[in-house]
Amino acid sequence: MQNNEHFDQEGLKGFPNGAKLSWGIVQQSKRGPKGELSIKKIVDAAIAIADRDGLSGVSMSRVAASLGFTTMSLYRYIASKDDLLLLMQDAVCDVPIPPQEAETDWRASMREYVKVCIAVFCNHPWFGDIPISSVPITPNNLQLVDWVLRSMRDFPLNDYEKMSILLLLSSYSRSSGIIQRDMQRMIQTEGTPDVFSGLSYSKALKQLVKAERFPSLHPIIMSGAYTGENESENTVGDDFDFGLERILDGIEHYLERKQTQQPD
Repeated sequence: MQNNEHFDQEGLKGFPNGAKLSWGIVQQSKRGPKGELSIKKIVDAAIAIADRDGLSGVSMSRVAASLGFTTMSLYRYIASKDDLLLLMQDAVCDVPIPPQEAETDWRASMREYVKVCIAVFCNHPWFGDIPISSVPITPNNLQLVDWVLRSMRDFPLNDYEKMSILLLLSSYSRSSGIIQRDMQRMIQTEGTPDVFSGLSYSKALKQLVKAERFPSLHPIIMSGAYTGENESENTVGDDFDFGLERILDGIEHYLERKQTQQPD
């Protein structure tokens, strides 16, 4: 939909065309069959192809064919594949965000943010294959940023500290999401969780990893903790949850330290 707000075009100079499309501030072409094609239809079709066949399966011609249009018809709406990829990224980030009154404490809010982000990587495996090219600049992505910052609204921190915490949480979400995505991919291609965790290689590793060469790793291998043996003895729980809780502990410790430094 065309945004009727007035924008300073000089201020938008250099802003990617795909980002402008995501904000609805690009004048759409009036050529072509009216009402039969739209940016949303194109993006939805591209996401469906990427979800099924991966990012390499997405091309302007293939998306056009899936919709029953010529490739040139798509270019009247989206000028390049790079623009399309940016719009696809933003579209899958359109996720439910809890209303402010539904929030509990900041830890719960950040925990939910990480969970939602990881789900995007798992539900849309191609998402993590697109390189990061800039800070988030599209509306749905920025809604997620706003959600995290909202949980830090009362923190005794400056804006740079808050953005650093956001980067920490986002980085953990990305790495955890890609690992979980890769595990899903492996299992879907006739792999098993035991291969991914290394459990299937446990006996071999116990023979190959010698204490003389790997003095610190050797006892971990022999105990079975490296490959997830004896899970019933694991008092930590899920590895990803454990890591996230330690990050939140670190943030809490930092907040306590900052509060003790505040003048009376």
